[in-house]
Amino acid sequence: MDDTFMQQFINAGQTTVSSLLLAHFHELGITNDEFLVYLELKSFYDAGNHFPDMATIAQRLRLSSTQVYQIIHRMIQKKILTIDTTQDKQGRSQDQYDFALMYRKLATYLSQQNRQVVEQKSSDQRQALFEQIETEFGRPLSPIEYETIAAWLDQDHYQADVIGLALREAVLNQAYSLKYMDRILLSWERKHLTTKQQIQREQEKRQQRQPSSGAAAQSSTEDIPQIPMYNWAEPDDDEKQ
Repeated sequence: MDDTFMQQFINAGQTTVSSLLLAHFHELGITNDEFLVYLELKSFYDAGNHFPDMATIAQRLRLSSTQVYQIIHRMIQKKILTIDTTQDKQGRSQDQYDFALMYRKLATYLSQQNRQVVEQKSSDQRQALFEQIETEFGRPLSPIEYETIAAWLDQDHYQADVIGLALREAVLNQAYSLKYMDRILLSWERKHLTTKQQIQREQEKRQQRQPSSGAAAQSSTEDIPQIPMYNWAEPDDDEKQ
């Protein structure tokens, strides 16, 4: 490459386009022709010309001025382009193309996509938790049990992996009961243990404090009252009165 070309290359400047927009403009309802017009307008905008002549755009794209006008009109109808009128320092009116609506539309789309990913992940975790409890209990869960677990997640805001730890403690104590798990969860909540990592650290501290003599190792939930094994869905004696 000779020096003349390199000078032309540098003097022509550069047009920057977001990779997010490049990857998702079709999802925003933008056609290939509309995106090409956007690129042309953006190149002029980056060079300081905020309202280039339509004939120039048409010549670059090998289209007629009427075709370019129609494309721009569609973009305005789709609310991805506006034409704003401002005043310069001398008080003269001047028009400029503005793509703020398109960028806002992209931000909304990506936010919705991220929310759907989070919701799907939450749904998958919920289903996996149901299946895990059914496997450990060795039986299907009842509708009321499903509601109880859902309440732990939606109302008490227990994390799925924390409920999994409570299930593990219940199984180790051979107490296949949601009420037993609830006692464990409430005990952790009173101690402000709200994450799997916090609970595991607390369990490690308990193990370190245990005597190394022949005494039997205590359960990490030693302060949780042991309750008899019974159908948790049956009302307590107080409730029957």
